[in-house]
Amino acid sequence: MGAKNRSAARIRRHARVRKHVSGTSARPRLSVFRSLSEIYAQVIDDEAGKTLVSASSIDAELRAKMKGLKKVEQARLVGESIAERAKGTGITSIVFDRGGFRYTGRVKALADAARKGGLQF
Repeated sequence: MGAKNRSAARIRRHARVRKHVSGTSARPRLSVFRSLSEIYAQVIDDEAGKTLVSASSIDAELRAKMKGLKKVEQARLVGESIAERAKGTGITSIVFDRGGFRYTGRVKALADAARKGGLQF
């Protein structure tokens, strides 16, 4: 039977992706969550069950820059920020987890900005 709603379908897609994608301390997972209004990114070590770095469009330091920007541009800023913070903690190589979302629009903008910021994936 099909999904009852879009969010349940996304969660099923995410579970399917997560069967194959897992973050280690050597190569943590960059997880992306996109709500209707905001976008969130976390670098996670699944072995230890810890979030190492996070950035989002509601961060105190990014909040001021978000004013008047389109959502794709906001996602790009979050991607640059997560790359900068990850490199600050010595993380250069990650695995990308799109969280069941399509790799287009805001998710792609965030990923491209993270790559441009120096993260390898």
